[in-house]
Amino acid sequence: MLFSLSLAVLLHSAVTSAHTARKPCTCSALLPAGLQVNCSTLNLNELPHLPADTTELYIQDNQLTSVSPGMFDSLVGLKKASLSGNPFHCDCRIQYLRNWLLKNKAIVSEEPTCSSPSFVAQKAVSELSDDFFSSCTPASCSNGISNTLVGVMLCCLIVLLLWSLRLAKISTFTLYIDERQSGFAAESLHSLKPKHRRRMHTDTYTMDLEPPLNMELLPSTGYIAQKHNIKIKDT
Repeated sequence: MLFSLSLAVLLHSAVTSAHTARKPCTCSALLPAGLQVNCSTLNLNELPHLPADTTELYIQDNQLTSVSPGMFDSLVGLKKASLSGNPFHCDCRIQYLRNWLLKNKAIVSEEPTCSSPSFVAQKAVSELSDDFFSSCTPASCSNGISNTLVGVMLCCLIVLLLWSLRLAKISTFTLYIDERQSGFAAESLHSLKPKHRRRMHTDTYTMDLEPPLNMELLPSTGYIAQKHNIKIKDT
């Protein structure tokens, strides 16, 4: 009885495996060159890897809802294809197949149609407009890297600008004024260019000497020096 029970279990497992196992695609050589790949009526949910030398492809009457991007790109010698009879779901994932169909209409024997969603049901995949995919934004690694680099550069620029402003704020300038220049107008101190900060030599001018420079003779000097963080030394 134990032997009969074990045999029944083995038979059940064999039957179950036979029902669940899927048949592989069949490949046939074509003359003078090429390969025919037949994957039709195999209840496929996704396509297997396809040989690059495929010239005829039959994948009709399966359970395909989309085609992975780049699946057909290596089939440069493809001359005939059949994709009808699949329940294609027409959303952003079908965009690759739609673009491929637009470029290869001549080799497709029968136009595949959308099965869902309902508002595009029974509509040919190739007839979907560009506006239908306007909300689709494919991810791009290069764009992500570019955005990251731009963000880093902007951050560095902001930090450099803040550092420059802080450095300018804490900088101190020393202005040397010779007593022979005490007769100059006070407005000349408004210029902060380097050429006006040079110490002028006493033998450059021949004007009459006046009393030593003091802050009372230049009433605006103190305000200017305080505003621009300038130290004034009398020589």
